[in-house]
Amino acid sequence: MKTYTKDPDAIARLTPEQYRVTQKDATERPGTGEYLNNKEPGIYVDVVSGEPLFASSDKYESGCGWPSFVKPITPAHVVEKRDLSLGMIRTEVRSAHGDSHLGHVFPDGPRDRGGLRYCINSASLRFVHRDDMEAEGYGDYLDQVEDIT
Repeated sequence: MKTYTKDPDAIARLTPEQYRVTQKDATERPGTGEYLNNKEPGIYVDVVSGEPLFASSDKYESGCGWPSFVKPITPAHVVEKRDLSLGMIRTEVRSAHGDSHLGHVFPDGPRDRGGLRYCINSASLRFVHRDDMEAEGYGDYLDQVEDIT
């Protein structure tokens, strides 16, 4: 079983934007994220720890300006925290092992898929294409990734 940790070497390799988002709880500008329009099959992992977070099969176009997902791959890999910043009450989501700020979850997602919208910063993620998942140690999650032909 693969273990995931907050890797200081991975933190040292982060771009300034990735560092700002994951370590300083910032938010990338809407519409600018690398993965906003990604339609390839695969999974999204924490850029710091590598823990699997979201599957492409659970990604949808919400129109909010950030990648949106209906649920995490493994709920235990995503921690929810109450966020009172910006004068509002929100629910922040962080990676469980990497403690990276990922984004927020809102109760306005597709009702037929659970009703949640995980609004996630691309800067907190690394995409692993379905074709590379086995080689990178994520083969156990292949059943959660759709086939796109």
